[in-house]
Amino acid sequence: MEEIIEQCKAHMDKVLENYKHSISTLRAGTVSPTVLDKIMCNVYNEFFSIKELATIQTTGATSLLVRPFDPSTVKQIAGAISKSELGIQPNVNGNEIRLNFPPLTGERRQQLIKTAKEYTEQAKVALRNVRRDMNDLVKKDKTLAKDVAKDLENDIQKQTDNFTKLIEENFSKKVKEIETI
Repeated sequence: MEEIIEQCKAHMDKVLENYKHSISTLRAGTVSPTVLDKIMCNVYNEFFSIKELATIQTTGATSLLVRPFDPSTVKQIAGAISKSELGIQPNVNGNEIRLNFPPLTGERRQQLIKTAKEYTEQAKVALRNVRRDMNDLVKKDKTLAKDVAKDLENDIQKQTDNFTKLIEENFSKKVKEIETI
């Protein structure tokens, strides 16, 4: 019985961590190196994330400095950044790439909030899928008494509610960050 609840918590915790990572890639008032996490770059005939190819530092509230480990990859990294959905043009200076992000417009803030809502909904769907899978495990276990199975289902629902609340709290924080000028 405890095993199923622990398994449920572990799966839901993974959903929450993935959600937190996804939402951290959305730029709020200050720029963070995580905005580059989803950009993949074709180098050496393979795709790598930028953080695998370079160090990324914040040099100001709205700028990043990318220093590739291999100077020969500067052009590929700059190309991947310019083709990304970030909508910024990288400035190549020798073996460094400087990224200057413009201040967020009201329209861009609304787009970011909309994307955060999409990530939130995806995380909630993932939680419901975990709940369904765990409930299926309980229903398939014929050795459990009906009242024990019902208690387990109630515990699984409580876990789902708790994790849904955590996701909503993270969403609210992110929206406040995005709306703060």
